[in-house]
Amino acid sequence: MKTLPARSVALVLGTRPELVKLAELIRVLGPAARVVHTGQHYDEELSGSFLAELGLPEPEYLTGVGGQPRAVQIAAALHGLDGLFEAEPPLAVVVQGDTNAALAGALAANARDLPLVHVEAGLRSHDRAMPEEHNRVLIDRLADVLCAATPDNRALLLAEGVPDERIAVTGNPVVEAVQDHLPAAPERTLLLSSLGLRPDGYVLATVHRPENTDDEPALAAVLHELAQLARELPVVLPLHPRTRARVEAAGLLPLLDGVTVLPPAGYGTFLALARHAALIVSDSGGVQEETTVLGRPLVVVRNSTERPESLADFAELVDPGPGIGAAARRRLAEGPQGLRRLAALPSPYGDGTASRRIAALIAELAAARTIRQDHAMAA
Repeated sequence: MKTLPARSVALVLGTRPELVKLAELIRVLGPAARVVHTGQHYDEELSGSFLAELGLPEPEYLTGVGGQPRAVQIAAALHGLDGLFEAEPPLAVVVQGDTNAALAGALAANARDLPLVHVEAGLRSHDRAMPEEHNRVLIDRLADVLCAATPDNRALLLAEGVPDERIAVTGNPVVEAVQDHLPAAPERTLLLSSLGLRPDGYVLATVHRPENTDDEPALAAVLHELAQLARELPVVLPLHPRTRARVEAAGLLPLLDGVTVLPPAGYGTFLALARHAALIVSDSGGVQEETTVLGRPLVVVRNSTERPESLADFAELVDPGPGIGAAARRRLAEGPQGLRRLAALPSPYGDGTASRRIAALIAELAAARTIRQDHAMAA
């Protein structure tokens, strides 16, 4: 990879999953990486402590973004990024996924005529009710280099008219994130022991998406199904602060009485718990990818998914309600043989070298921009 000038690649992010997925790319880029955190989801539990855990440098922070409505978040982040990019134009801007922070980064790059790289391009749920769907479609239209995680993502982009030369199938950085941050076996054993859990003997659950937490009947249905499962084997639930607030406001705390509720878990802790869970129940997009690396079965509690690759073997998609328990019991009934089958399957998201591929593409894009700038100055 060509050597890039210091602080020449701006990586715009605003949430914990973006920190996780871009961590290895930031390390590969080294001094060239300039990390800008929009503060979309900033607090010490969900972002700050992750910087230390992932070994990342302190980012530049924007203010006035977190806790705002979607339109205000995007506008505030766009305003802040535009000022940063005017004062110190990068050779390339990198965004990941489909967050409001990613869209703001893409719009800021476009406004300043800066080359844009979209990591995790080409995901589609075809669900217009999802704000993330609008974000990812818009980012893909603006990007100069679209890093598709899978051939299916590439095919979707081609079908939408994106030129083939702008698309590269790189794999998903989530693979190396899991490989890098899964604690060693002795550490995992100590963690399970401290919680009174045995390997392959519990369910791990996460609930945080607005379609489940902001809809009281949906939230009640999810928690009811988890409570029913907890009568059969332990259910461990690291509880997102926003979800806890919704549970309390809806008067649903009694449904958690039989569930092992934990504070938000660090990434390594979560991976350790997921690695030994007999089943995972989640509405997270990232967990749909991580389970394919860990070889664990998953029940996805959502109306739609932009990651159908996970559904082929690892996951089952269900709406909030009795379908959760039915799907969970089907997967649990597969027992040790089912876990061995999944453990032997490769992840559809690549071989763990995505970040190095993406870094090489960034270097090529930045070099081309430097040449254009030199020619313009010479003229």
